[in-house]
Amino acid sequence: MAPSMTIGYLNGEFADLASLRIPVLDRGFLFGDAVYEVIPVYQGRPFRSEFHYQRLQRSLAQIHMDAVLDREHWDSLVHDLIERNGGGSMAVYLQISRGAESVRNHLIPKGLAPTVFGMTAALKSRSPEVLERGLQVITREDTRWDRCDIKSTSLLANILLYSEAHEQHAQECLLHREGQLTEGSSSSVFVVRNGRIYAPPYGPEILPGTTRDLVAELCEANGTPVRVGPIDMLELADADEIWLASATRELLPVTRVDGHAVGDGHPGPLWRAIDTRFQEYKQESAND
Repeated sequence: MAPSMTIGYLNGEFADLASLRIPVLDRGFLFGDAVYEVIPVYQGRPFRSEFHYQRLQRSLAQIHMDAVLDREHWDSLVHDLIERNGGGSMAVYLQISRGAESVRNHLIPKGLAPTVFGMTAALKSRSPEVLERGLQVITREDTRWDRCDIKSTSLLANILLYSEAHEQHAQECLLHREGQLTEGSSSSVFVVRNGRIYAPPYGPEILPGTTRDLVAELCEANGTPVRVGPIDMLELADADEIWLASATRELLPVTRVDGHAVGDGHPGPLWRAIDTRFQEYKQESAND
C-alpha cells in the first residue's frame, strides 16, 4: 500500500489503517452483516458521489438499517479521507456493519451502534494494452445469492468466480442464470449487436450500477440508447462488441469470451466513441 493511502476512519477516529480495530463480535466480521460503497475520485474530487450515496442508503434500507449519516456528513467524511491521504486520484471505500453485540446471535438485534469504516486505495490507470487489445473473460453459472441488488460485503461467491477467471488467464467472469446474462463478478455488462446496445434488466440478481447508469446516459446523448431486456448467453457469440463497466475500471472492451473472439477481436468503434465521451465527462466533472 502506498504511504499516502494509509489513513483510515473508524467510528469517528482517523488513524493509520494498521492501528484500527473492530470487535471480534462485530456482525460484519461474523456474518457479513454489512454493506459497502466505492467512490472513484479524480483530481481530488469525488465522481458522481450523490449516486453512490443513494445506492448506499438503498442497501442499508434493504438490510433494515436506518441511515447512518446524512449527505452532508458523508461528504465531510469522504473529503477528509481524500485530504488525509494526499488528494489526487483514488478510490474511497465506505463500509457500514450493523455493529457488535456481546454474543454471536443469528437474530437481528435492535439498538446496536453501527460500525462505520472508511479507507482509500490507489486508483489504477487503465492499461494501454487493455485499451488497445481489450479484455478476455470466461462465462460461468451465477452461483451468488438471490439479493445481488444489495451491495453486501458477503462477496465469497464473487471472489471465487473472479479468481477462477484469473486462473484461466482472463480478467473477468460473466455470469448467467438459466442461460440469461446477469453481470460480471465485479462489473456491469453491455452487449452491442447490429449497432444497438443492450443491457440486462435490473432486478434482485443484479446490482444497480452507478457507472452503468452513466454509460447509459452517454449512449443516449450519442444517439444510441441502451435497450434494456433479457440477453441470452447464445447472443454473445454474435455480439459485435461487449463492454464492462465499473466504478474503478470505468468502461472497458471485451474482445474474447471463453477463448472466442468478439466481433473482429479488437475494441469496437462504438466503445471508442462512448469511452471518449466518458473521459470527457470525467474531465468536465473534475473541473466543474
